Amino acid sequence: MKVNGNKITSLEGAVKTHVKDGCHLSIGGFTINRNPMAAVYEIIRQKTKNLHLYAHSNGQGADELIGAGAVSCLEIAYGGTGKFAATCIRFRKAVEEEKIQVEDYTNYQMTLRFLAGSMGVPFLPSRTSLGTDIIEKWGFAPEFRNQQPNIPNKKLVVLENPFDDWCDTKKIVLVPAINPDVTIIHVQKADYRGNCRIDGLTFADVEQAKAARTLIITCEELLDDDYLKNQPDRNQIPFIHADAVVHIPYGAYPTACYKYYDYDPVFLKQYAELAKNEEKYQSYLESIYNRKSHRELLDFVGRGRLEMIKADKNRGYAAKLDRR
Repeated sequence: MKVNGNKITSLEGAVKTHVKDGCHLSIGGFTINRNPMAAVYEIIRQKTKNLHLYAHSNGQGADELIGAGAVSCLEIAYGGTGKFAATCIRFRKAVEEEKIQVEDYTNYQMTLRFLAGSMGVPFLPSRTSLGTDIIEKWGFAPEFRNQQPNIPNKKLVVLENPFDDWCDTKKIVLVPAINPDVTIIHVQKADYRGNCRIDGLTFADVEQAKAARTLIITCEELLDDDYLKNQPDRNQIPFIHADAVVHIPYGAYPTACYKYYDYDPVFLKQYAELAKNEEKYQSYLESIYNRKSHRELLDFVGRGRLEMIKADKNRGYAAKLDRR
């Protein structure tokens, strides 16, 4: 159990303390929704390398970490940013050039893997992926697995159902648990101890948070202890899992944060174009290295763009946003 106390810290300090070269890192969010982008940019600025990255169905966060050369291995269900990049561009390029090793699972399997990690069990069963290449094609070779004590010796296991006389299911798939060294999530509300409230879809963030050995939380609003005691059933992550809390408004930008702001289509469209060109992308990376904080990125894009993506209070997203 984590110490019950004040866990507020700076983003630079949280990343420097917990996200080391070679660590197993999990990031929350889904495609272009609630990625912990401020933390992603800080990891890039600190030039962290050789990360073993886990993501459920991530987009911008995973692509930028891969593009910066921070990732050596990736376990994921899907990597894309919708119409901006059906498959993340730097992710695809890294795979084609064999710069990273990738092992893929279904969306449901990745959720089960994080859930198993949060439950403290070594695996969970499923029927998903039976009859598909996900069963047959493994991204990590046996030799690599044998050299890595932090990953399972098998991608998955197909077993005969021991209860087949009770139901019609003949085979089951066992998927291994994930227990990242560090998980980073971005939430709408948190308090100084690390209690969290996520509005809207939670994706696999709750399971990722509870499966981690260390949890870094970035939040839009930092609230006093009493606020989250109101309607406590709406709080998904209790303080016992948290190690660091960072108050950073627009911490998911340029991805969306439900009820606060939408994704920025101008940024994501420009990024997709830059990501296709090596020279332009290297210049883009230099711009990240040269910024001292996420605030400088927000100042660069300007108040007009931030106002453009401001969420409608009733809908939770920017109702009149031109997404072309």
